[in-house]
Amino acid sequence: MASAGAAQSPVTAIIAGGGRLPIELANALASRGLGAYIVMIAGEVENPDAFAAFPNTTIELEAAGGLLSHLKSRGISQLVFAGTVARRPRFFSIWPIMPLLAVLPKLAKALGQGDDALLRSLVGHVEQQGIKVLGAHEILPDLLVSEGVHTKKRPTKSDMRDIQAALEAAQAIGSLDIGQAAVAIGGRAIALEGIEGTDGLLERVAQLRGHGRLAGKPGGVLVKSVKPGQEWRIDLPGIGVQTVERVAAAKLNGVAVLADSTLALGFKEMIERADSLGVFVVGLPSEAQR
Repeated sequence: MASAGAAQSPVTAIIAGGGRLPIELANALASRGLGAYIVMIAGEVENPDAFAAFPNTTIELEAAGGLLSHLKSRGISQLVFAGTVARRPRFFSIWPIMPLLAVLPKLAKALGQGDDALLRSLVGHVEQQGIKVLGAHEILPDLLVSEGVHTKKRPTKSDMRDIQAALEAAQAIGSLDIGQAAVAIGGRAIALEGIEGTDGLLERVAQLRGHGRLAGKPGGVLVKSVKPGQEWRIDLPGIGVQTVERVAAAKLNGVAVLADSTLALGFKEMIERADSLGVFVVGLPSEAQR
């Protein structure tokens, strides 16, 4: 039993969206004997029962204005945003909570400047209220893809040309705050990630295979890159088993990401699946970023 004067480890609030990342973070904290409080975003978490072992609550996206005061009332001083959010809040449905009204003009201005500006503004607002924002990579650094070829299949010289072309395209759209990924075939970028995300990008490439200028062209790669100047504590690029499966379905040769700045969920499982599908997974040196 801890002595009365012993400092308690802080409980980390996990603002949970879709995907595996929130539960992996919660389990990682629990394995270290650290507390986790789960705030599930309504309609985004696929399996709320996965968090049954943790204290949790659910909020509507439009009611997020009261979240900080709720966390403070529980003595929580740090949080991490984890998982995907498929939709933006409906601003005309936002509950009229005074703390939110005070910051709405700032967030609305940031929204007009792009998603990254909105996220940076959100992080700044949270920390101004005395709650520290952590990145998922700070809790689970092993999630970051390391540099090198991680699969049995290795990229060829032709693949490396595609990687360079796709990387330049991904960083170009990243600097415009459009997306984080691009596909190149035959040494030129042929598809860029938009609002549909990486899965939608790969589905589009798979559909393009059968017609137009892509018909009959083999190979190609997917590249994902952190955006230049991106806020690392929110929305780092990520890959997983589903990524390599969709890469194979699009008849691409592999996926390359910037090392040490891309999350990989279920890394071992992902590599095993990539090997079974005959696609490569490469971590590019961080200096490849412009």
